[in-house]
Amino acid sequence: MVDHSNVQKFLQSRIKRRNLIIGAGAFTGLAIASQFPHQQAIARVRFSDYPFKLGVASGEPYDTSVVIWTRLAPDPLNGGGMPSVNVPIRWEVASDPNMRRIVYRGNVWATPELAHSVRIVVEGLLPDTWYWYRFRVGADDSPIGRTRTAPKFGSYANRLKFALASCQNYQQGYYTAYKYMADDDLDLVVHVGDYIYEGGISTTGPRQHNGPEIFTLDDYRNRHALYKLDANLQAAHAAFPWIVTWDDHEVENNYANLISEIDTEPDQDRAIFAQRRAIAYQVYYEHMPLRPFSQPVGPDMQLYRRLNFGNLATFHVLDTRQYRTDQPCGDGTRTGCEAARDPQATITGKAQEDWLYDGLDKSRATWNVLAQQVPIAQRDFTPGEGQSFSMDKWDGYVASRDRLLNFIAQRKPSNPVSLAGDVHNNWAMDLKADFNNPDSATLGSEIVCTSISSGGNGADTNPTVQAYLPDNPHIKFYNNQRGYVRCTLTPTTWRSDYLVMSEVTTQSGTISQRASFVVDNGIPGVREVV
Repeated sequence: MVDHSNVQKFLQSRIKRRNLIIGAGAFTGLAIASQFPHQQAIARVRFSDYPFKLGVASGEPYDTSVVIWTRLAPDPLNGGGMPSVNVPIRWEVASDPNMRRIVYRGNVWATPELAHSVRIVVEGLLPDTWYWYRFRVGADDSPIGRTRTAPKFGSYANRLKFALASCQNYQQGYYTAYKYMADDDLDLVVHVGDYIYEGGISTTGPRQHNGPEIFTLDDYRNRHALYKLDANLQAAHAAFPWIVTWDDHEVENNYANLISEIDTEPDQDRAIFAQRRAIAYQVYYEHMPLRPFSQPVGPDMQLYRRLNFGNLATFHVLDTRQYRTDQPCGDGTRTGCEAARDPQATITGKAQEDWLYDGLDKSRATWNVLAQQVPIAQRDFTPGEGQSFSMDKWDGYVASRDRLLNFIAQRKPSNPVSLAGDVHNNWAMDLKADFNNPDSATLGSEIVCTSISSGGNGADTNPTVQAYLPDNPHIKFYNNQRGYVRCTLTPTTWRSDYLVMSEVTTQSGTISQRASFVVDNGIPGVREVV
């Protein structure tokens, strides 16, 4: 039995020893800059090694702009290996893969306040068009990345093809799925969380983390760098623009708002956790191709947002971690948890919930995509009599789910489809008006992707899950292998191909198509196709 009070005291003392508590305001770019009033800005710096070891990335595609990203880090696992000075970086965007037809170029400062990461919002691009980009510093060139703008807002678009991915625990498997993804015929990657894992070193997997559980600014930067060093992940970033959102492990397992997984003395614990969250959010922003409006202010970060792809799809990107109330009855699987039905409980927070409803109500897209973290559909884990649910998913926030489904039933936004991850399995599910009544109306569809590596190799199925599937007739598919889901949207259909790895504990795993499901325009619910 773990004495949680002693664990918390240990964590608190460790955090204090490592100078975590330095004030929430110290994590905004402006506040950090104020700590370096005489910081030197130089035109040349001598690097100890190649500075673009973390590769390049792009994201947030609008119809006439996109974000391109890199970070200077010649010694990535030791704080980056950069001096505490501003360094100028040149960037170029071209209309050809050989970078001969440059359409835009410019200069930007890489500053120590953001770990010498840079993001450029490249404006004035043509809609629905591929571009290539690179960065230059001194005599060094970055790898060349490829990106694509969205179709013009409101215009006719006849296809969008993207990969849905999540959960990439470095220690539990190789990222071979990203190697196959980088070679796939895609326009976009949507990652719905657990980009890194915060835990310490495990010796049971094929590779190890670079230190104990992370708490400090340097800890989080080094952990992100470890993940970013993976060649297959870099290839997928360089091949397509990404839309990202987080889940829990980017900060700490199963946290809820400012409530840590271990929360025995709320006032003190939450003040400490706010500092950890501020650090984690800052470093997440530093390493993701997000737009500047997402730069965090202390422990707060604007991550929910909306992206449009012509008249074909609108992505309502959600954040179900930052604003949720605490998980009811603990954060595990529970039976008979009446608190899960608390009408005051929320998984999104009221402001985000109102924003979502407003966007769904105004959307004129064929497909309304809820890109978010955890499954919305009910999953009853108890075969036969009785029911049990995971309190960390929407099953722990029944009132939130009921409000969402009631809104969909009444306002009828076009083709709502939820995308989720977190659970390290593939699922295809119907969203029902009443999950306990199979004859109730089907209101939407849900595609849940398995993990890239979390959970190790897995297997095609699981006897425990097979035992309760008959009690969940709205669940149309389950699989427990690793991989990603390729989604192809047209004006008439949404097709999801579940691509699974033979293994991830070695680098020789192969990929195959396990199943395919289709949603027809105007007909909510998933159906299997062969």
